[in-house]
Amino acid sequence: MTRTYVVTGAASGIGAATAELLRAQGHSVVGVDLADTEVTGDLSTHGGRIAAAEAAVEAADGSIDAVIACAGIAAPIAKTMAINFFGVTEFLTALLPTLSLADQPRAAVVSSMASLQPVSPELVDAALAGDEAKALQIGDQLAATPEAGFLNYSSSKRAVSRWVRRESVTEAWAGAGIPLNAVAPGTVTTAMTAGLLASPEGLAQVDAAVPMPLNYHQPASSIAELLVWLTSPANTHMAGQTIYCDGGADAVLRGDDIWSWNDAPRG
Repeated sequence: MTRTYVVTGAASGIGAATAELLRAQGHSVVGVDLADTEVTGDLSTHGGRIAAAEAAVEAADGSIDAVIACAGIAAPIAKTMAINFFGVTEFLTALLPTLSLADQPRAAVVSSMASLQPVSPELVDAALAGDEAKALQIGDQLAATPEAGFLNYSSSKRAVSRWVRRESVTEAWAGAGIPLNAVAPGTVTTAMTAGLLASPEGLAQVDAAVPMPLNYHQPASSIAELLVWLTSPANTHMAGQTIYCDGGADAVLRGDDIWSWNDAPRG
């Protein structure tokens, strides 16, 4: 069955690998990025997101079966939240009316295992409240201090995973029969990480934060495969999940018990 996909961040990294895999399977892909894709759009601003969504619908001739949001950056600046969170949530929401018309609609986004790392609760709360102005203000304050700047990235990924979990069970998504989920990669070997992984110091820093006992650093294709399955008709009941496809980093960092929060107190 040939389907029409909208893929953001399709010019490089995970987005490019996902678009390539979908096309190899015979699907139609409308890529969205700053350049070299079917739709040129800037997802860092409200106006850019709406314009990109409208252009994507037009490029897809008004029929979209699935949306995969891969666009993102990892810079320690406020713009990271603008792209990684609002560039995902506003873009998906803008496409929701068209997506809802499909026979088997699906949506997936790229989070990160950084969602498990320290965040700015205030920044996450502002994002989830839809207050982009406040989020950018907090992000700028964090960026003024090198040690705190990274919280822009981890907070953006924590927020997007929480948004997926919250929205996935609403009438707008679950009620429309749309499985909405996220994938959280570990260390992916892309142009975005090449500089950091090139030095022994950077490599040691990354591996300390993201331990990956299974097959070590991963190619973008490992995430693309999972995103394609999540947005295929085969996925009928998975909703609100952030799947940590991270070489085991989540299991190392959080251990074997993530369930006891709901257990009765022992006494």
